[in-house]
Amino acid sequence: MSAPASAPAPASPRRIPKVPFWAQIVAGLVLGVILGWITRSYDVQWLHTTLDKVGHIFVQLLKLAVAPLVFFAILVSITNLRKVNNAARLASRTLLWFMITSLIAVVIGLVLGLLTDPGAGTGLTPKDGQKPENSGSWLDFLTGIVPTDVITPFTELNVLQIVFMAAVAGIAAFQLGEKAQPILTFAESVLELLQKALWWVIRLAPIGTVGLIGYAIAEYGWHLIGKYATFTADVYIGCALVMFGVYPLLLATVAKVNPLQFFKGAWPAIQLAFVSRSSVGTMPVTVKVTERLGVPKEYTSFAVPFGATTKMDGCAAIYPALAAIFIAQIFDVQLGVKEYLLIALVSVIGSAATAGLTGATVMLTLTLSTLGLPLEGVGLLMAIDPVLDMMRTATNVAGQALVPVIVAAREKILDLDAYNSASASPVDGYETREASPVAA
Repeated sequence: MSAPASAPAPASPRRIPKVPFWAQIVAGLVLGVILGWITRSYDVQWLHTTLDKVGHIFVQLLKLAVAPLVFFAILVSITNLRKVNNAARLASRTLLWFMITSLIAVVIGLVLGLLTDPGAGTGLTPKDGQKPENSGSWLDFLTGIVPTDVITPFTELNVLQIVFMAAVAGIAAFQLGEKAQPILTFAESVLELLQKALWWVIRLAPIGTVGLIGYAIAEYGWHLIGKYATFTADVYIGCALVMFGVYPLLLATVAKVNPLQFFKGAWPAIQLAFVSRSSVGTMPVTVKVTERLGVPKEYTSFAVPFGATTKMDGCAAIYPALAAIFIAQIFDVQLGVKEYLLIALVSVIGSAATAGLTGATVMLTLTLSTLGLPLEGVGLLMAIDPVLDMMRTATNVAGQALVPVIVAAREKILDLDAYNSASASPVDGYETREASPVAA
């Protein structure tokens, strides 16, 4: 008697393939453009409101964790420097390269502005400008660093004052050594908690993208971009020259590493920065990709938070240089060599005024007040600011990951195997897993 035929094995259920995070972002961008166009073309008010609320809620969720995240990240990062050899040297080299790259960026902005005359032929007049409610000056900048109490900076989200308090606490803990260990253990636990919560918000970025991009198009339309066509192109071209021209050149000649590997490893942070328009909100992802590029964790935990609040090649270098030339042309004010040197000085020294938040109004008003240009010129740029801020912030974050790589390479502490293998693992690998984005 022959053996009965074995029953066929049940087919395994087909699993829905995971969509890479970058693809989700791109899909959000495309959908946002379509919905924004529909809203503006057919005056769909409920869709206009929905897009506004979705984008606003996403940005508010990012900002919710900013104050405690900055405080504990700076505090922990400074104390972690004691685990690194030549900590003072690393810190000074980091600051030096922040300044060098900012200077290069502002020069590119000035050259572009002088070559293209972005304020000419726009049809805008001084009457179109409106003085901003809040402005920055050197006196405000210098006196505003020190808070009057320890609560107000957190309630009013004054990131510069939060950085000051965190730096003082971090240096004090650094000096105390083992006596401060209970506080440091608590701070590290809180930081991990905040990063985990912020990671949940980051996972909502594709939805936030739909709202932010859709609302920008529905509210402002393409005709507005047409008025600012030269200025908008200058900002995007300037940022692109820095990000894809200057940065690769520095990586190849100074760090002596493959620039393509850098962009493959850092791309998750760059794309999130483009969407969120927040260097601080992107900071946990920037920390992770910088670690993946082979920079030691202890140094990364100092350099990236420090950069997220002070390193702004897009918002504090390229943009104010171009904006100053644009506004000077609208108001028919002649700028000379002295004014251009002042723009460079403000960009290199005053970039901490941007404080890693969305927008660069404080930095722009600081530049205009230094040059003696009318602050009403800020009002001319507010409408177009969301469109510009995406590329500016992406450039900021790319620079915040770049400098630690350069410093680590020059100090011979860069893990070249990790750097060269950053592109071997899927770019979306860490975004889709459940682990904390800054876990060791």
